[in-house]
Amino acid sequence: MSKQWMVVTAALAALALGGAALVRYAPPAAVAVGSHAPDFQVVDLATNDTVSLIDAYHGHVTLVNIWATWCAPCRQEMPSMEKVYQDLAPRGFRIAAVSVDDGGPDAVRAFGRDLGLTFDLLHDRSMLIQEAYQTTGVPESFLLDPSGMIIKRVIGWHDWSAPANRMLIERLLDEADTKSSGG
Repeated sequence: MSKQWMVVTAALAALALGGAALVRYAPPAAVAVGSHAPDFQVVDLATNDTVSLIDAYHGHVTLVNIWATWCAPCRQEMPSMEKVYQDLAPRGFRIAAVSVDDGGPDAVRAFGRDLGLTFDLLHDRSMLIQEAYQTTGVPESFLLDPSGMIIKRVIGWHDWSAPANRMLIERLLDEADTKSSGG
């Protein structure tokens, strides 16, 4: 084999190894508006069963809220979430409120009882959801369409019952109704 072919072969091998390393060690895709929400598995505190985003919420307009009991802004935003949930749950709106408290589930359940929360309280003691969703802290929320596409991402406290948010959620519910009825 000529020296020129050995150089070409070595260069091609280096490119192949570099490409394989990029595929294997590339950073995860950005969790952003327009991307699909990462799946997760957490404990549903109402049933003590493990649930996943795809299994439990696919096909629903869903607000995924990542929070903690010790977080004052989380406590502040929960009543607005409950209000919009009460108003729109009959149309299929869901809330997956995932606590990242590292303690047991009793504190999370007590928090929900104290605030009169009726939406799904979930618990991720491992806090892996924060890595999967690339969060910067709590609260952080992701509004998903029925296919799991992220429509809105909010870092920090947010008034989910505000007119603009209600209109967005209602529009997503209307679009889902239109698609499911074949319109």
